Amino acid sequence: MNAIFYVLKQQSESENNVPAHFDLAARIAADQYRQGARVFIYTNGKDDSHIIDEHLWAFEVDSFVPHNIQGEGPNAGAPVEIGDFAPAGKRNVLINLATVVPDFVARFSQIYDFVPASDELKQAARERYKQLRQLGATLSTHDIES
Repeated sequence: MNAIFYVLKQQSESENNVPAHFDLAARIAADQYRQGARVFIYTNGKDDSHIIDEHLWAFEVDSFVPHNIQGEGPNAGAPVEIGDFAPAGKRNVLINLATVVPDFVARFSQIYDFVPASDELKQAARERYKQLRQLGATLSTHDIES
């Protein structure tokens, strides 16, 4: 499994008052969808699921990313599914917006994770990084300036 951590250098929000790492997650989900991947966005709970769901509807006005929250939409889920427990169907890409590594992480070949600028979230990201390294993931980081 491969894991990419995006290190956000600034604590900022998008125009819609969405945390910067949620905005980046939406862009990654759109890109992965366009490449034919089935994506699962893992969140800390229903509130975060609804935030990323709403952002996916609005962040790119000229394109659409088919997505749904777990339990909604088609039986097999849309190409991009959002939730806070293991997805029912097979998906190869995990976008982790939660503060922990999900216990079902080994099901994915590609993982995207984030290191937000706040100290508390940065510490949680360090723990996720260590855990993925212990699980044998190939890790890389990318700095995001804004």
